[in-house]
Amino acid sequence: MFARLLIANRGEIAVRIIRACHALGIAAIVVYSEADRRALHVRLADEAVFIGSAPAPESYLRIEAIIEAALRSGAQAIHPGYGFLAERAAFARACRDAGLVFVGPPPEAIEALGDKIAARRLALATGVPVASGYHGADQSEETLAREAMRIGYPLLIKASAGGGGRGMRIVQSADELSAALESARREARAAFGDDTIFLEKLLIRPRHIEVQFLADAHGNCVHLFERECSIQRRHQKIVEETPSPALTPQQREMIGEAAVRLARAAGYVNAGTAEFLYDETDGRFAFLEVNTRLQVEHPVTEAVTGVDLVQLQIAIAGGARLPFRQEDLRQRGHAIEVRLCAEDPVTFLPTGGRLTRFNLPDDIRCDTGVETGDDVTLYYDSLLAKLIVRADDRSAAISTLRSALDRCVIDGVTTNLPLLRAIAGHPAFSAGELTTDFLNVHQVTQHLPVPLPAPNEVLLAAALADVQLLASGRAATHDPWGALGPWRMLRADMPLHYRDDAGERYVRITEHDNEWRISIDGASYTVERLTAHLDHLVLRMADGRIERFGMTRDGSAWCIEWRGQRFRLVHAALDVERLGAAGHSHSRAGLEAPMPGAIARILVREGDRVAAHQPLVVLEAMKMEHIVAAPHDGIVLRVPYAVGALVAKGALLVELEEG
Repeated sequence: MFARLLIANRGEIAVRIIRACHALGIAAIVVYSEADRRALHVRLADEAVFIGSAPAPESYLRIEAIIEAALRSGAQAIHPGYGFLAERAAFARACRDAGLVFVGPPPEAIEALGDKIAARRLALATGVPVASGYHGADQSEETLAREAMRIGYPLLIKASAGGGGRGMRIVQSADELSAALESARREARAAFGDDTIFLEKLLIRPRHIEVQFLADAHGNCVHLFERECSIQRRHQKIVEETPSPALTPQQREMIGEAAVRLARAAGYVNAGTAEFLYDETDGRFAFLEVNTRLQVEHPVTEAVTGVDLVQLQIAIAGGARLPFRQEDLRQRGHAIEVRLCAEDPVTFLPTGGRLTRFNLPDDIRCDTGVETGDDVTLYYDSLLAKLIVRADDRSAAISTLRSALDRCVIDGVTTNLPLLRAIAGHPAFSAGELTTDFLNVHQVTQHLPVPLPAPNEVLLAAALADVQLLASGRAATHDPWGALGPWRMLRADMPLHYRDDAGERYVRITEHDNEWRISIDGASYTVERLTAHLDHLVLRMADGRIERFGMTRDGSAWCIEWRGQRFRLVHAALDVERLGAAGHSHSRAGLEAPMPGAIARILVREGDRVAAHQPLVVLEAMKMEHIVAAPHDGIVLRVPYAVGALVAKGALLVELEEG
């Protein structure tokens, strides 16, 4: 066993590995970027080493910096977690060359299985069924187009390296192939440094089934049964469970043996996962890939087998034998995991901000990398926490999950909590009718609660709170409302611009003697401020009502509690021209960045005429691409940024004149 282990990761998985190390009496050393100086994994570790600036290529993907940190801190082993360098054979080899133990498979096994094309070839050689496709070395567009016609549409383009849905595109027809190839390659190159792709026949409405396996260096290999991971968004899992409600005992044994066969053929050591698509119409499985690392969803396997996979990973890396045989393992009860992410529950676009409240249930397992007060950055994966429930049967597990989700309270950052609640409460989920297009088939996002606009009283409170903040001189220059300039209490007329969950809101505020006159969407109010502090505000309305507000400042937003409800108003930059004398002007439309990111491509120039829905800019965030399209026909007036520029959420990407 090791005395000191370095964790080459961050967030939730780094915290998980820290706790496993401490349970084994191992000192846990972490690395961190500039964005993670005050992160939870840094606070919990025995030692933390700074490795670079916020972007992952300048920190968590720097192999030489991580190796140097391990050697300098006296670590004997490195655990890569998942994501970042976890499936890079070059990293595993660099660890070995430096005399460090890599807690994962040998680089030769990563090369044999981590590359999806190589894994498909090995699966064919070992008799494991695969979907029809093309995985040849010829990557020319002509060859890929010809092979696509042979395979037949619809089909999938998939990146050979990495996973997580990055570099994956669904292609419905030959007309879409060229653009999809370019986009998939670009995304794969940015995420994995390798733009090799392959083609695969798209199975219609399959289930996604994966098998956890463990192998030691002494020739022992077992599977720890399957996980059902069918409910996904953007080809990324958000709900996982075990056992699968679809498999028979015979199918479970068959797919488990196939996974073990693959692992043995590759000379695998440590933890890995073989993934399959399962077609219920004919009962057939098709091999997808092997993840040569720990999986995000590993806790559900731990919950039903009683095995600590991370501790076993470390023990196997230290030379230990597996402490059990295949016949010793059993599934006991049913477990479900959901991924709580910082993202919009409808568009799935990542979000960020400061967690002003982050309360999770304390009677279930919650694996998380954040706490109340932590900042959520857009530089890395959007995962905030995993909620894991276990019960004697699936019905009881679903009931426990619903209760746990209802008791989550999160403020300051938009999350997918409404989506998780909708899935857990859906009749099809209860019935076990799970497919990879679950969200689309059941139109889950279209039935989420519609966000209501903040009442005008809440806007009054936000406007007056901003007045107080500015007048006191406590508005720092880096804050979004620093753009308001030198305005102070004596200014006669003040326009303010907010965003809430329902859209854009515009406010005008004027001081008159001891009263404030405020105009909101054409309605006028006169209020008297009775008490004003940074944490609460008391107002007397014109009709004599006394209204009390709880106020919490959260970066560019106010989190306001009023009459038992919570509202969040983001303070946007002033747009005096748009406000105008009448309050609005619709002659120009500014296309704003839906999230912070980098400009990957600009598809138009100033003066171009564009049609409605035409792609204008490609924004890259979280190593995935997002297309910003024209909302209507028009003429491009201005493109303020160049390719490669980093932009904030709400930044004007294209100014478009309608008509």
